[in-house]
Amino acid sequence: MVGQQLTWLTRRPTFWSAAVPLVAVAAGVLFATSATTAKGTDLRSSGGDLPGLIRAETRQNTLAGQKLQRVQSEVDRLSSQQAPGDLRVTQLTRKADSLALAAGTQPVRGAALEVSLDDAKIVPDPLPDGISLDSYVVHQQDVQAVVNALWKGGAEAMMLMDQRVISTSAVRCVGNTLILQGRVYSPPYRIRAMGDPQALQQALDASRTVGIYREYVDALGLGYDVKTLPDVTFPAYAGSTALQYARAGA
Repeated sequence: MVGQQLTWLTRRPTFWSAAVPLVAVAAGVLFATSATTAKGTDLRSSGGDLPGLIRAETRQNTLAGQKLQRVQSEVDRLSSQQAPGDLRVTQLTRKADSLALAAGTQPVRGAALEVSLDDAKIVPDPLPDGISLDSYVVHQQDVQAVVNALWKGGAEAMMLMDQRVISTSAVRCVGNTLILQGRVYSPPYRIRAMGDPQALQQALDASRTVGIYREYVDALGLGYDVKTLPDVTFPAYAGSTALQYARAGA
């Protein structure tokens, strides 16, 4: 009878880059590991002990990120010193400043909407007919559905867990963990979007893919929580802004 009751569920679908060589080198060190995560969207990859490897590299990535921030700060300082006497540098600086929000290269502060996704706390034994164990856990496409809906709703900046992300950021699941920019996370997954909270909420409500996830929330007990944060600060994006696997069409 339980299996029959669940058959209605919808199936879940499984600036400075050329001008400052030092920044490019530091960024390359920082994001060598995360390049692998951007190659696909397979949720249940069989990557051996990849989560363990990434955990071992997390400290090195963090140290490299700190080094990158120091180098970037030095570049900004030197550029600022040169700007008064160099028209070209001044023009580039103004252009970079105008793109800073979209690129995520500066910290931002304001109101935000926070969405939390979590695995089901209780898994029945035996499972209902037609329902697999995978149905009780958060998948990559669930996280991506929320992220996409928030961007569509006018998000000006976004955080996934403790990292700032941009529209080209890639997330990937290995086993039951999520990989983002060289770091591994376990649920609950927290997504924060800065912008008009009402518009962001409307975008979530209007999203068909988020709606499918919420069907599973109601039927199987997956976690879904949304709340408004009146005043939060997002750090600057620490990832690479270069597209490594995309190219213009012919």
